[in-house]
Amino acid sequence: MNDQPELQQLAEDVWAYIQPDGGWMINNMGLIAHPDGLTSVDVTSTERRTLDYLDAIEATVGGRVQRLVLTHAHPDHCNGASLLPEAEIIAHRSVADELLAPHTLAPHIFTPFDQGSVAPRPPTVVFDQAVTIAPGDRPIEVRHPGTIAHTSGDSYVWLPAERVLFTGDLVFNGGTPFALSGSLRGWQQALDDLAALDPVTVVPGHGPVGGPELFEPVRAYLSFVVAAAADADRHGLCPLDAARGLDLGPFSTWPERERIVGNLHRAIAERRGTEVDIPKAWQDMYEYNGGSPLDCHA
Repeated sequence: MNDQPELQQLAEDVWAYIQPDGGWMINNMGLIAHPDGLTSVDVTSTERRTLDYLDAIEATVGGRVQRLVLTHAHPDHCNGASLLPEAEIIAHRSVADELLAPHTLAPHIFTPFDQGSVAPRPPTVVFDQAVTIAPGDRPIEVRHPGTIAHTSGDSYVWLPAERVLFTGDLVFNGGTPFALSGSLRGWQQALDDLAALDPVTVVPGHGPVGGPELFEPVRAYLSFVVAAAADADRHGLCPLDAARGLDLGPFSTWPERERIVGNLHRAIAERRGTEVDIPKAWQDMYEYNGGSPLDCHA
């Protein structure tokens, strides 16, 4: 298997930029060419990775990235925006709000990596439900799922002519989904909306490109977490203790299995109608990982 990032052509003038292994801070992008320039779906987490992406665009496609669609506010999808200082940035209104309070983590949570000189940029165009970008004759539909899902500001990008869907982190392929910033039940609803589009090609936020078969494993995992949270709540277990006693079954081989703890923090809070202690959730993931930093290759 190729372990280097690469642009994969999906249709005429449509590419996915896939970054193995799709783990923490290693995401996918999309690229759509038009006569007036290029639209990028997300950027990357570090200066090096973003420059590699821009080099791949120059070598394979050429042209200028005129606009950038942010699928949500997590730093792996936003950090490299500062290397596109002239690009229009399109995102849901919640992304604009969330970027005003950047994600900060205690330095011991992840293994060290070099972010370099990059930072998110605030959106220049915000929307509430959907926006259509239509330079030339190819519409690019950017939609919010209408509910909190992976985050409050998720967007997916739909190309109806090619039936290509860029999901952002509404879909993980081969890695453990992460709901700490969102809503498990809302995410399940969002997956139903994605499936209703009947896409041919699905580009997940992390992991290899696939088709509509990518939806069901995510839905099954979220259902598993919701059921585990109900059981933990009945037995008065905290998320960390519940996770430690939980048999992950078919999901035990997925990378980033420590995300079960953060997901239980969110699912139990949803049941109780309470807020999540985000720093506590991250620390509990660290503890679940044997008191060791979470493995990050960014």
